[in-house]
Amino acid sequence: MKKLMVFAVLLLAFSGMLFAGGAQEESVLFEDRFMDMSWNDIVAEADGQDVFFYMWGGADHINNWVSGYLQDRLKEKYNVNLEMVPVDGAPVYVNKVLGEKQAGKNTNGAVDMMWINGENFKTMMQGQLLFGPYSDKLPNIKYCNPDILGYDFGFPINGYESPYGAAQCVMEYDTEYVKTPPASIGELFDWAKANPGKLTYAAPPDFMGSVFVRHVFYYVAGGYEKMMGPFDEAVYNKIAPKVWDLLNEVEPYLWRQGKTYPESSTKCKELLGNGEVHFNINYGPDGATNAIRNGIYPDSVKTFLFDSGTIGNINFVAIAYNSGNKAASMVMANEILDPEVQYHAASPEGMSWLTPIDLTTVPARVRADFEALPLDPSRVTTEELNTHKLPELQSDWLMRIEEDWQTFVLRQ
Repeated sequence: MKKLMVFAVLLLAFSGMLFAGGAQEESVLFEDRFMDMSWNDIVAEADGQDVFFYMWGGADHINNWVSGYLQDRLKEKYNVNLEMVPVDGAPVYVNKVLGEKQAGKNTNGAVDMMWINGENFKTMMQGQLLFGPYSDKLPNIKYCNPDILGYDFGFPINGYESPYGAAQCVMEYDTEYVKTPPASIGELFDWAKANPGKLTYAAPPDFMGSVFVRHVFYYVAGGYEKMMGPFDEAVYNKIAPKVWDLLNEVEPYLWRQGKTYPESSTKCKELLGNGEVHFNINYGPDGATNAIRNGIYPDSVKTFLFDSGTIGNINFVAIAYNSGNKAASMVMANEILDPEVQYHAASPEGMSWLTPIDLTTVPARVRADFEALPLDPSRVTTEELNTHKLPELQSDWLMRIEEDWQTFVLRQ
């Protein structure tokens, strides 16, 4: 009997040691152990977690896809609860995460995942506000061409974000009022002077307004080549004054005589839709298709590209450094890159947007589905987009352009 009692005591003590060891392992932060975890381990840890996804909420078809198809898929496959948090712009989540870091809230922050790009990614990286490097752990990253994983607006990614979608600018116009679209920024401004009040653009730093101004920079510079690479003050000073002169020259002919600018790209869509203006710039070739489908645009709206091309890029997602749901966020980042998910996003039932994955790497069946996607009459062809795609500037150029537009155009 004594031997049995001693054995029982030893067994209890050993069990306690195992429990304590397990509890100690659980208490180790995810970021300190995820690199040694298998993908199955990460998926298991994601089970039951929430993902609060902060994203620009200005497009209903994107919001509906995220809060419908993607949300349902994550719940059914992984028991991950996706909560979309729509915001007006990236500064909302940048300031939220920064504020939490300044307050010492280094765990269980409000933001888990963010739809992010360019200067906002750079700002958060420099402030050590992002979790990573994580993208190399995603099994579906194999479907992405390594060329798109190196830099975001010229700033090194280093595994701290993963692709979400692809985008390329198009110009939208109403064929009821414009029979032949202009071939360049110069022709567009000539049209504006002949048709006062029918052209506008959103005030930077709105991302649509900002990219419109960048197209003006490329036009004035005679091409993008002079502005590639790190910010160059001497090059900028040769180009920028001519840009501000051109924008100020056309300003009196803009909507409301240029005395005010639309505050957002959403407002610009409304103006084109109700006939107040006859042009708009959109960071997606299918934006007009979706706007027509949702009754925002009339059927007479079509899209075109400038002869010299339009700017395109990859957009990304990233995870906050203090997210309490990093495993689920990684699962979501990986699922976004599943070829079937990307196909649904590209389809009319999804978001009708461009994919960042390399279609030569996906299963033949999925590649055939992509190739069979219908082309709406309002849309330019994918071939046209590919042959007219212009590169983005590095983020230092963007920040300087947006700041100086406020000084030399808005406040003049």
